[in-house]
Amino acid sequence: MSKGDQVYSPAEDSFLLLRAALREVRPDDRVLEVGTGSGYIAAGLRLSTWSLARRPKTGSGYIAAGLLGRAARVVATDINPHAAASACARGVEVVRTDLAAGISGPFDLILFNPPYLPTAPEERIDDWLECALDGGPTGRAVIERFIADAGRVLAPSGRILLLISSLTGPDEVREAFTRHGFVSFIVDEEKLDGETLYVLRAMRDLCRMGF
Repeated sequence: MSKGDQVYSPAEDSFLLLRAALREVRPDDRVLEVGTGSGYIAAGLRLSTWSLARRPKTGSGYIAAGLLGRAARVVATDINPHAAASACARGVEVVRTDLAAGISGPFDLILFNPPYLPTAPEERIDDWLECALDGGPTGRAVIERFIADAGRVLAPSGRILLLISSLTGPDEVREAFTRHGFVSFIVDEEKLDGETLYVLRAMRDLCRMGF
């Protein structure tokens, strides 16, 4: 198997999450994409916010980025060495690590298109691409680890965009967010054959924090 075959290629879930992220991101955000894969989303965000920071002024030329705010800084992670190399080739600042392990925040926006397919132990395959697909028996094994640690690197008013599937159990994922002090709701969705993809937006529950 070639290195390219070991990296998850952009697909409907990638396109949906990028669409939601482009609506959500602010030009001066510090962004973390967990599990970047090919780097498609991180690179798309970086280029988009750079364009916003260099909007054309009246007449010819561009206003300097510093006068309008900085382009978002996008940092990405992936445990797959082939994915990390692919993202780096797209110009993404990438760290090879498991989820956000060893990463310091705070980040204003965290994105994650996780492994969400329910996978029985006997169905598991030991290769790097499988890491991008295998969500454990419920489809939520990696998602729950991510949610448990997200607050550590999220800014106080930061936002999380998480891609999930109807196969994953959206209600159970939202309950996991609630258990860890977040409020969450669906901001986008796309129906496919056999499943529906959702983007959840989560923030800290300020009521539970006493605000």
